[in-house]
Amino acid sequence: MKDVATAAGVALKTVSRVVNGEPGVHPATAERVRAAIDRLGYSRNESARVLRRGRTATIGLVIEDVADPFYAGLSRAVEEVVIAHDCLLLSGSSGEEPGRERELVETFCARRVDGLIIVPAGDDHTYLRPELEAGTKVAFADRPPGAGLAADTVLADNAGGAGQAVRHLLEHGHHRIAFLGDAPGIFTAAERHRGYRDALGGLYDARLVAMRPPAPETMRADLERMFALDRPPTALFTGNGRCTVAALRALAGQRPVALVGFDDFELADLLRPGVTVVVQDPAWMGRVAAELLFRRLRGDVGPPEHIQLPVRLVARGSGELPP
Repeated sequence: MKDVATAAGVALKTVSRVVNGEPGVHPATAERVRAAIDRLGYSRNESARVLRRGRTATIGLVIEDVADPFYAGLSRAVEEVVIAHDCLLLSGSSGEEPGRERELVETFCARRVDGLIIVPAGDDHTYLRPELEAGTKVAFADRPPGAGLAADTVLADNAGGAGQAVRHLLEHGHHRIAFLGDAPGIFTAAERHRGYRDALGGLYDARLVAMRPPAPETMRADLERMFALDRPPTALFTGNGRCTVAALRALAGQRPVALVGFDDFELADLLRPGVTVVVQDPAWMGRVAAELLFRRLRGDVGPPEHIQLPVRLVARGSGELPP
């Protein structure tokens, strides 16, 4: 920077103002400084800048799986907010492994990120306490942190959305409604099962419930077991987009059955019949979580916020089939 100041014939502070985009420099002087920068090949020392400001202008994002369309939408929205705040986003996928989640978080913290947005894979986040005490800001999205950790959290109305799906099927004459959900240890899967069970009330039958990581072969086995019952299901409620796709593959060429899925997915409206879904907005969730985080970074010290975003049912035909 001293060389640039000498070449441009200005003070060191003037170069600093031009480099950092600060006001107070005459346009002609600023242009002379930029020409000297180009001529000398000067680049700003970000490490020194970080040491001076005490911030790295980076945010860490931990999601379940970057290949999942829901988390891809959430991640993109977070990135847009981060870029708008002139920061850099570092991200990684936990793959539903608590150990991997912690490894990613600790790696990001070792690089002194200013804040974290986490989609939890586990339910023990006591390991975060030292980072919180050191000033790192944290927001949780899609799932809450483990018990005992207070932090900003943004969720969808999982139980309410499941209730919408079940009531929709009941209104179309279905009384034997199966639930095909993800592993029960996942917060969203458990909440959607709770909403399903509450909406069914006395019609609930545990034999019509299957909860495990979705795959076509296991989905097929679960459906075969249910269809072999003396009173088989006439409708299905699937707990997320991957469960819905696995169920559609397993049902290919089989008996017609009404279906409502939680989460929209690509081409759902082009199938015949179109797939009725409960829609949540991952981009909205990502934006809200990111804005909460930046509000904390700006100095907000109020109590943690717990925001629940609404969902809505989109009827396309599959959920309206009669028994």
